[in-house]
Amino acid sequence: MCCLTGLAQQPATNAVSRFESPDHIYHIESSALFFIDSTGNLPLNKVAAQNFQPLESFALRKSIPRSLLLKTIYLKFSIENSSTLPRSFYFFPGMYYSDLKLYRINQQGIPVPENKSILKSGCIYLTTQPGQCSDFMVKMRWSRNDYNRINAKLIDPAYLDNFKLQLSNSVYDRNSAGFVLSGILVMMILFTLVNFFISGKMEFLYNCLYSTCMFLMVFLYAYLNNDPGRFNAFFQSYFAFFLLMTGTIFYIQFTRFFLDTFTKHALLDKIFRFEIWIIGATLVFYTLIHYFTPYVKLEGYIETSLKIAVLLIGILYVVIGMANKNRLMNYLAIGNALQIQFSGISLIFILFGIKATNIFNSALFYFEIGIVISVFFFLLGLMYKNRSELIDRIREKEALKMDAEKKEFETKLAILHAQQAERNRISADMHDDLGAGMTTIRLYSELAKNKMGNQSLPEIDKISASADELLIKMNAIIWSMTTSNDSLGNTVAYIRSYAREYFENTGIECHISLPERIPEIEVSGEIRRNIFLVVKEALNNIVKHAQASRVDISLNKEPLGLSLTIKDNGKGIDFDHIRNFGNGLKNMKKRMEDLGIEFSISNDNGTLIRLYRQTIF
Repeated sequence: MCCLTGLAQQPATNAVSRFESPDHIYHIESSALFFIDSTGNLPLNKVAAQNFQPLESFALRKSIPRSLLLKTIYLKFSIENSSTLPRSFYFFPGMYYSDLKLYRINQQGIPVPENKSILKSGCIYLTTQPGQCSDFMVKMRWSRNDYNRINAKLIDPAYLDNFKLQLSNSVYDRNSAGFVLSGILVMMILFTLVNFFISGKMEFLYNCLYSTCMFLMVFLYAYLNNDPGRFNAFFQSYFAFFLLMTGTIFYIQFTRFFLDTFTKHALLDKIFRFEIWIIGATLVFYTLIHYFTPYVKLEGYIETSLKIAVLLIGILYVVIGMANKNRLMNYLAIGNALQIQFSGISLIFILFGIKATNIFNSALFYFEIGIVISVFFFLLGLMYKNRSELIDRIREKEALKMDAEKKEFETKLAILHAQQAERNRISADMHDDLGAGMTTIRLYSELAKNKMGNQSLPEIDKISASADELLIKMNAIIWSMTTSNDSLGNTVAYIRSYAREYFENTGIECHISLPERIPEIEVSGEIRRNIFLVVKEALNNIVKHAQASRVDISLNKEPLGLSLTIKDNGKGIDFDHIRNFGNGLKNMKKRMEDLGIEFSISNDNGTLIRLYRQTIF
């Protein structure tokens, strides 16, 4: 067994004040002595001669104030190994130290560096020989944070891992919450990173960087909690604050791109840019003070002031965001408001020095909850933004489609107008040139017949008849090509005029029946021409083959369209001997089918031809 004694000539039996497990952990605070070098550069040979005080009399050892952080502290203790074997221990000084050095005090009372000592995760390895009492001195420097404390212990090497596990288990609930929240942030990192690679939008990259900073901070707080190692000292004193401020800058940049404050919210964008400049400049200033100056208190004031400033600017953003009727901004404003609320609770716990005995009075827990809540509302805002952008893209596509269709329609309309203009020009030219020429031919043939008197030449009669027929055909073509005639009323009027003139000297009575009001329907030149040709062919067949004395032409309104009927009182049509005008009927039927018009021919006390179309022409 080993006996622990202080250097103040205390009896060996009083050396060990208490222990948690025999031969595993020894508390030496009751026997250790301390001295604080206020100058910071006292020679080592003079340190041992200084007036060391009992460590238990140091009232601030459980919470080292910032005014002492740059001071060098020395601890003295003695270990008497009364066993027959060498004994080894790890000296655990407490939390959190940036530097630890072990000295063995020789018989002359001079501290000699223990070169064989091993520094492992905030603990120094030392050995004692059997039957000897060894005096040790440890030189320690605290890290620059608000959570340093002295809690001197000697730990059996085989129990060191269990001891560190005990330290971690003492805050198990806080660590578990931290690991869960950091897992949520990992999913957020992956989500935003994938969206950035897919969409290339900068807001996803900035949110990914923000989530990465918050993940590192939350995860390291949980992973390093109560770890006495140097990295934890660095994390607690500088890196955690660096991650917090850097993540805040990334979050502001994310918000600027996410809300497009460059173009939509000029005032808010100025506030954001000013906040980024303040945070960035202050972080650089803080870093210089931390590493190159002794102003520990100023460093603490800067850290607290910057947190409060970010909090106040965040409140201002929330006020502006909630006052704005932009729903996307409202989502982020609500998330920020809740994050500010939980960060405020965390800051109050820190400022009032509330000790984290469980998860519900832990400042870190409330801060982490605020981060996760802000991420949740970001996801809500992202869902809303994606839906809005999807709707906008659909509307844009529809608008582009409508614009393309409009341009296509305008192009077709322009082509149609050009075609109609060309038709009008051709019809005018035919009327003016060909019509005049055919009229001249007919006139000369009539003059020739008059001069010949009773002597008539069949050729001249044929010329005159051909000229008449050609004039009729040409007038029909000109009529069908003229766009001003593109109406149902004009079509009916032309057919009626032609039918009456056609039957005028044939001895066949022509009766035409029309509705009181003819619908105002546009009928294209192609439809007018083909209907006229069918009517003309029907009238021609009546004169040549029907042996009829009466023809009735009727235009009838029907529930689903219009019908045009031509009925004679002749001998009817013999479908068994239709060869004489079979091609004519086939042509008539084909013309109507090409236009979507039903064509039928039947016997009804004569011949009945019916044209019908369900949809209006």
